Amino acid sequence: MTDILIVEDDTDLGALLRSFISSAGYSTVLVYTAEEALALLPGESFRLALLDIMLPLRSGYEVARAIREKGDIPILLMSARADESSMLLGYETGADDFIEKPFSTTVLLAKIKAMLKRGGNRENVSDILSGFGIELNISARTVTKNGKPVQLNAKEFDLLKCLMEHSGEALDKNRLFNEVWGSDCVTEPSTVIVHIRWLREKIEEDPKNPTIINTVYKIGYRFGDAKGGC
Repeated sequence: MTDILIVEDDTDLGALLRSFISSAGYSTVLVYTAEEALALLPGESFRLALLDIMLPLRSGYEVARAIREKGDIPILLMSARADESSMLLGYETGADDFIEKPFSTTVLLAKIKAMLKRGGNRENVSDILSGFGIELNISARTVTKNGKPVQLNAKEFDLLKCLMEHSGEALDKNRLFNEVWGSDCVTEPSTVIVHIRWLREKIEEDPKNPTIINTVYKIGYRFGDAKGGC
């Protein structure tokens, strides 16, 4: 599960928002159009959505409505137009709050923190990771694919958990090894490759042509597609 979905068609502002929010410790996915955001929703899970209203072709309102149909995560709309009718339409489509452009990044972060705190009471986001048909329950240490149980050993579970916690990110093999096995472990880092193969055999439709756990050339592995996650 990724912390925050950012939808902003201004590439410079989008990059600034992603950098600022990531520096505060949140994982992010940045997209530039409503179409990209809507394409993400079936396979990705987020803790909060930060949406620009004025997007090309389709508006942020449509994204808010689609997100609200899927679940109950907090939605924060950004707009240079904060008139009453715009705000009312936002609330009608499922938004929780507005922030008017231009805004202070400090105020934005304060709103995000407050909304995530409230949202934590609405969803058990800390315990469940999901995406691409996979659901991982951290406390119960169970995994299902399309609702069916998947039996993993302890390291396979921990490796999948690490990948899903950083969905969309390319994770270096050594980083995966250190996080799952520990830097002081006497096991060889090459064990990551073996465990990735075992994981693929259990969760991929075609392990030889994986679509869930992807190889990133000369780096390592990534859970899902690269969508600007950081």
